[in-house]
Order: sequence, then C-alpha cells, then structure tokens
Amino acid sequence: MYDIGDNLDFILLNIGYSELNANWNWKNIYSPFARIYYVKEGEARTKIGGKLYTLKPGHIYLTPPFTLHNDECDGYFSLYYIHFYERAMNKESVFDKYDFPVGIKAESLDLLLTERLLKINPERHLSNIDPELYDNLPNFSQYIADNNKIPRHSIIETQGILYQLIAKFFATAKVKSDNKDSRITSGLKYIHENTDKDISIDQLADIACITKDHFIRIFKKEMECTPLKYINLKKIEKAQLLLLTTDISIRDIALELAIDNISYFNRMFKLHIGKTPTEYRAEYNKQQTFVNIGD
Repeated sequence: MYDIGDNLDFILLNIGYSELNANWNWKNIYSPFARIYYVKEGEARTKIGGKLYTLKPGHIYLTPPFTLHNDECDGYFSLYYIHFYERAMNKESVFDKYDFPVGIKAESLDLLLTERLLKINPERHLSNIDPELYDNLPNFSQYIADNNKIPRHSIIETQGILYQLIAKFFATAKVKSDNKDSRITSGLKYIHENTDKDISIDQLADIACITKDHFIRIFKKEMECTPLKYINLKKIEKAQLLLLTTDISIRDIALELAIDNISYFNRMFKLHIGKTPTEYRAEYNKQQTFVNIGD
C-alpha cells in the first residue's frame, strides 16, 4: 500500500492570476515541476502525449513534472496558475506512482482555495509568460529564497491547500502498477527510491526473483525501453531538478546520483536532454528581455 502521508512533500514555486489574449502559445515545454491551472474565462488548449485537451472555465487542470506538452490560445483566456515541485530525492514520486487525469470539473471550494493560496503567498507571480524565461536557475533560487521567508503557519497552510487541490485528482487517479507485471513494479519502486545509488540490472533481477535476461525482456515489454535507459532517465530528471533549484556544482550533482565519472554524466545528460548540464544551466541564465504578464 502506498503511504501518501510519508511521501508527499510539495514546495510552492509560483501562484498567480493572468489575463491573456492569444499570447499563451508555447512549444515543447518540459519542466521539472508540476502545474495546476484553474480556468476562469475563455478557452485554451494543451497537447500532451499526442492528445489535445481543451482548457475550459470552471475546471482545474494538472500537468505532472517532466511532461512534454504544448500550449496554445487564440483568444481571451484567464486563469490562476500554480507551479510546485515534489521533494522526493530518495522516495518514489507520487507522479511515478499514479496516472492522474488531466482535467476535472471544479467546485466552488476549489476557487476559494486557489484564491486563498494566492492571498497568503503574495508576490509569487511570474514576471513573464515565456517558460524559457521563468524556468531557470536565478528564478528558482529566488522562489526557494521566498519560501524561506514565509511564516511557519503560512507554510503549513500552503501545504494543506496543495494537498486539497491534488486530492481532487486522486479521486480518479489510477495506480500505474495495476497494469504492469508485479516483478517489474518492484524494480521500478527500487529505481525511484534509489536514484542516489549505483543501481545494477542484477540487483533489479534479484528483487524480481528472476534471471537478468528474463527481467530485461519483461521490462522492455512493459516500459518500452531498457532498464538501463529508464534508470538513467530517472537520474537525469533528478539532475534537472537539482540544476534548477540549487546552486550545487555539476560534479556534486553527479556524485549525488552515484555517478563518479563527470564525463559520463555529461554524455548521459546530453543524450537525454540534448545539451550538457553546463549548457542546460547556462541557457536559462542568459539575460533576456522580460515580458510582463500584467497580473
């Protein structure tokens, strides 16, 4: 059984309200944090996994972290947005465990909760709407610094509101392991909880109580990739989060992920992300002209 209480640790990054007019159009958004939208007026669209979803008023929407998606809007559109990430370095992320619905019908309480979250977290809105301009190290560092200034009672209330909003999506969420071979599920759980360790295929096969070759065959069938590729993917996801939310050196990040060969880490990161860790961090540190949202 999945113990929710021991695993959920959400950190708020942003909360704000935006009124847009056909200027919410972005391609290939891929962030290490999750998004919740409460749509007030108008319509927009988001494309996830090849499927197009229409964002409608009176609904709330969830985009998990590390989810490639496109946003598009061709008219007036207003929404509350919440950006947050889950601190789960050595735990299985709730987003690894569950498949959540993209959107659900909101209730009056959801709007009140969102408005309250904004009230107790003033000045946490985005300064611009371009993901490449707000999804970067200096901004993330400022978000974390802002969190450290929040009174304890506001931190507790913020966590409580995030829990309540996520709870709405849990109502129809599906456990990913329900449709997977239990032997693979045990291996996945071990990977998710041990990205800070050197994980071998032999270990995973032993956990599953099958031979190494058998484990690899079943894993590829269930996950559509090799165990090694999946292990590296999860390590890179953690590296992305650390690159954007901390000023830890790239070498120390590699060591945090049990990778003592920095050249190998750089090659692996570039293979998955298309750029080295240094390029990834530097790209988001470029000084660019900000476009004000107009909250």
